[in-house]
Amino acid sequence: MTLPLAFALAALLQTPPVQIPQGAALTEAVSAADAAFFELFFEGCDPANLATMVTDDFEFFDDRGGRVATDGAGFVAQYATRCEARRAPGGWRTRRELVQETVGIYPINNYGAVETGEHLFYESHADGPEALAGRARFSQMWKLEDGRWKLARVFSYDHGPAAE
Repeated sequence: MTLPLAFALAALLQTPPVQIPQGAALTEAVSAADAAFFELFFEGCDPANLATMVTDDFEFFDDRGGRVATDGAGFVAQYATRCEARRAPGGWRTRRELVQETVGIYPINNYGAVETGEHLFYESHADGPEALAGRARFSQMWKLEDGRWKLARVFSYDHGPAAE
């Protein structure tokens, strides 16, 4: 194979650059992906849909549990088990609420975006009342893949009590 032909083939095989939205369009897109992901994760139960929302190489790090997910399939399997436990009559339910004024969304050229902020967690047991359970900070890497925003990395840290 000649050198010019090799370069031509290499160029054809390269992934085209990802066009990341900027400004308000980026904020709107990532905010919508975040809301859909966390509503499904905490309040829904659809493992097949969750699998479309994370990258294959998804990783999740938590200050309390360490590296708690090492790939998308494993994370979805953990979620499926959690869904079943939540459906039980005496199951615990959790809801996440963003602290909007702390959220920042920043483009990452040719990949996606980083989202940072704080969130509150509410819990209820069985059909009991919901109570504020805590707060944490987060940094999340979103990847724009085939026109869809997918969660690639999550860092959840500084967990503690919260007061409204």
